[in-house]
Amino acid sequence: MREVVTDGQMGFMRGIQTMPAPRKYPLELRERAVRMYRTAEPKPVIRRMAEELGVHHEALRNWIRQAEADTGERGDLLTTAEREELTALRKENVQLKRANEVLRTASAFFAAQLDPTRPR
Repeated sequence: MREVVTDGQMGFMRGIQTMPAPRKYPLELRERAVRMYRTAEPKPVIRRMAEELGVHHEALRNWIRQAEADTGERGDLLTTAEREELTALRKENVQLKRANEVLRTASAFFAAQLDPTRPR
């Protein structure tokens, strides 16, 4: 008798696939906040500027740091393009490891089928 496979089990067989969390702040707000900070002279206090914009001060600080990394002003952070490439490469690596495991299992199975003298 066949068992019914649920969607959760299918997801487990394919690997865990998660959706990214929704963005708390719109991209337009992020871009405008970074632009305001970068064009201001003298540089405003991030905490005060964040309060005026209605965002968390650490979120604003991270947006500014990422914008600096993207323009090449910071060497200690990955740029957005590098971060996206790293994510894609990690996903590809997981898929290749999964494919290698399937191939390893299949080759062991067929080797046992072809060589009947081999102990099982």
